[in-house]
Amino acid sequence: MSAETLSIRDVTKVFDLGDIQVHALRGVSLSVQQGEFVAVMGSSGSGKSTLMNILGCLDLPTSGGYQLDGMPVGNLGRNQLADLRNEKIGFVFQGYNLLPRTSALENVELPLLYDRRQRIRQPHESAIAALTRVGLGDRLHHHPNQLSGGQQQRVAIARALVNRPAIVLADEPTGNLDSHTTLEVLALFQQLNREGMTLLLVTHEADVARYAGRLVEMRDGRIRRDEAIPKPRHAAADLAALPVEELS
Repeated sequence: MSAETLSIRDVTKVFDLGDIQVHALRGVSLSVQQGEFVAVMGSSGSGKSTLMNILGCLDLPTSGGYQLDGMPVGNLGRNQLADLRNEKIGFVFQGYNLLPRTSALENVELPLLYDRRQRIRQPHESAIAALTRVGLGDRLHHHPNQLSGGQQQRVAIARALVNRPAIVLADEPTGNLDSHTTLEVLALFQQLNREGMTLLLVTHEADVARYAGRLVEMRDGRIRRDEAIPKPRHAAADLAALPVEELS
């Protein structure tokens, strides 16, 4: 049995909007084992973004428990949560969130500036290694406007990896990409997962979710389905099978 990377139990989240209470999560329980690739799918308003914020320690639940890499999260203060995010979680967003006037290498080095415990002894070398790992070892000094959308997302993935996190949380990471580049990014996620990285991907697209090894479907603040995907799609194979005109 693999170690448990994260676990939430009976988590609720209620937003108070004046006289109205919005129940975004209604008793959600979820465990992710080390080395899993999990896709969380749901339409707008299903609760998946709220769940992602809680798993990413960007928000706290109204009730329920959360453990990340064996550490209870609920009683941590602001600085402790910031340290936990920096050390345990890598984030990949739909919009890349790169600094426009900063090189790829400097963008990837950015999380290491907040490594107050200095876990990463050679930050510069670690950032180069992360970019090389995602296939951008020859683009270290390029700025975002000199990179394609897919390359910018690879920089964002390298930034998520540089702190050697326990889990990478990817929020609609292919939402701004065309079908060819989407497959490139999914192939990279699958490769990272084969290397042992734990991944949780939030998407509203069933075609994207099928490349993970497990599907969690949310609706109305609850988990409606949680099951293994018996034969995940192979992104690299699908990329190779694309018609020539789609690769141009």
